[in-house]
Amino acid sequence: MNKPTKRLDPQTLAKLHGLRLRAQHIVEGFVSGSHRSPFRGFSIEFAEHREYAPGDDLRYLDWKVFGRTDKFYLKQYEDETNLIAYLVLDVSESMTYRGPTAALSKLEYAECIAATMAWLTLHQQDAVGLATFDDDVRTLIEPGSSPTQLQQFFDVLDRTEPRQKTATGPIFHQLAERFRKRGVVLVISDFFDDVDTMIAGLKHFRHRRHDVVLVHLLDPAELDFPFQQPTMFQGLEQMPELLVDPQSLRKAYLREINAAIDSLKAQARGANIDYLQVRTDQPLDVVLNAFLSGRMARMHT
Repeated sequence: MNKPTKRLDPQTLAKLHGLRLRAQHIVEGFVSGSHRSPFRGFSIEFAEHREYAPGDDLRYLDWKVFGRTDKFYLKQYEDETNLIAYLVLDVSESMTYRGPTAALSKLEYAECIAATMAWLTLHQQDAVGLATFDDDVRTLIEPGSSPTQLQQFFDVLDRTEPRQKTATGPIFHQLAERFRKRGVVLVISDFFDDVDTMIAGLKHFRHRRHDVVLVHLLDPAELDFPFQQPTMFQGLEQMPELLVDPQSLRKAYLREINAAIDSLKAQARGANIDYLQVRTDQPLDVVLNAFLSGRMARMHT
């Protein structure tokens, strides 16, 4: 294995054989040089204040309260040492798409995200669970923190065979009922489904007081539509093949996909759901570092 670098690009990941090796490679590059795990604080929610006592961590002092009262109080957070992360992975057929410039398919990239987040969660001795879905829940691994948990994840991802359409709305409602203990729900998908139906399902997670994060995974070709010559587009999720002149429909395509993205993003944020768009040509360690650092910064302001 190559020595981990600061920026791990998909071309590097594509050369690594095996999901376990990919995940470990990402983690090593992600946390190298860090004095503490950048994942800490991923789902911590502010709960209440308590008075400062000698020896307390000064990072959690609430300076705004001090400015008003001249007294030192610390912010306390829920689930600080007992985080549960629920990873919800779309394994429908559309996730197998890999454009002409991508090193990994959307599903391969998504598996790297899921494996990396699981690795990091377990590394800080918290619990993680996994659900895979297409038009039904295909696999559900209950949250756990034992060393065997990661092996179960890899076994499931190795056996994944995408072949069905997506049915996100009903799936999210079903999983919201099955995720009984509060935690972070990280949904990794291309979200090719009706936006209103998806948001209704996602709001069910919020109703049960989960912290919800959408990782919207898209191939560069889906965002840029770089095709110039007449192209045969292969249908996925039971759609037929279609021979088209890309230049004649490029403007309409980009208008439609950008409208769908904007609608999902706006409705998610309106429901107090975090939204993160990721291109599969972005270095994964850079994406995760920016995302987790941003969440941590918001939680401590």
